[in-house]
Amino acid sequence: MDDMLKDYPVITEIPVAWGEMDALNHVNNVVYFRYFETARIDYFNKVALMAEMKQTGVGPILSETTCRYKLPVTFPDTLYVGSRISKIKADRFTMTYEIVSKKLGRTTTIGCAEVVMFDFKKNEKAKLSQHLLDTISSIEGKGLIEQELV
Repeated sequence: MDDMLKDYPVITEIPVAWGEMDALNHVNNVVYFRYFETARIDYFNKVALMAEMKQTGVGPILSETTCRYKLPVTFPDTLYVGSRISKIKADRFTMTYEIVSKKLGRTTTIGCAEVVMFDFKKNEKAKLSQHLLDTISSIEGKGLIEQELV
C-alpha cells in the first residue's frame, strides 16, 4: 500500500462498515465523499488549518468535489485514503485523493476537491496565510505543488 500512495503525504486508514453497503452489496457511492471528508480533515489537522481557523476566523469551505469509481468495495475491508494538495491559488487549493483497498491491493477510487478559504467574520473569500502556505509546502515537498498566488 505504501508504494501505491507514495505521492500522498497524509494517509488515512478507514475500516469499511457493514452499514455502508447498499442493496447491490458494495459500498454506496455517496459514502466515498465521507471517506474523502475524513481524509481532508486529517490533512487539515496535519497542517494545523483548523487551529489557525480558531485564531483568525478564516477557514476552508468546499467549493466542488468529484469522484471516479474504479472498483467496487465490499465489507469487510480496510481502505487507505491518500490525500495531498496538488494546486494552490491565492484564495483556494485543490486536493486530490486516492483510495486503495487492502483486500484488493488496488486503487478503487480517485477524487478531487476544490477548497476555498473563507473569512467567516467578514463573510467573504480570503487568502491563504503565509504560515499555511509554508506548512503545506513543508509536507508536500518543493516542486510538487503548482502555485498560482496572483
